[in-house]
Amino acid sequence: MRIILYLLSIITANVVTAGFAPLELGVFIVPMGTFLIGATFIFRDLVQNKYGRKKTYIFIAVALILSGVVSYLLGDSLWIVFASAVSFLIAETTDTEIYTRLKLPMNLRILYSGLVGGLFDSILFVVLGLSPLGAGFLPWEAVPAAIVGQVIVKTLIQGLGAALINPIHALVKGHSVTN
Repeated sequence: MRIILYLLSIITANVVTAGFAPLELGVFIVPMGTFLIGATFIFRDLVQNKYGRKKTYIFIAVALILSGVVSYLLGDSLWIVFASAVSFLIAETTDTEIYTRLKLPMNLRILYSGLVGGLFDSILFVVLGLSPLGAGFLPWEAVPAAIVGQVIVKTLIQGLGAALINPIHALVKGHSVTN
């Protein structure tokens, strides 16, 4: 089930991003799929908990291929598909390696690894994909707002996931949250 949630969150993020206009929150520009991208880091961590780091990289590769195919089929330019693939690969690898090395409770590992992965994902995708360096959808002056908007949303999702993971895990295991 974890693998399915991981893969579906990535595919759904592509579909939602392609289907809906970006959300403008003041000066911040946030593609709608960003709300799901924050969750993909959490799902990836849960996959790693169950299957280990080595197998997780196989699932990351499958997710990368699925994401690229879906993005292309939805009409994204090859430049956007490329930027998405690069940012995804670096962000997921970073998240995986940080999550692996931290010797902290699971909720803090999820939070810290996801924050760094989300930051890399936001910077790389906006600069490589959306800026004048990439497809040119955003002028350079809008790039910082787009990056910060995505980082804020991904941070909120990571924080929510980190806060809920222990109570959810306790409920699944049949223990009270205070155990």
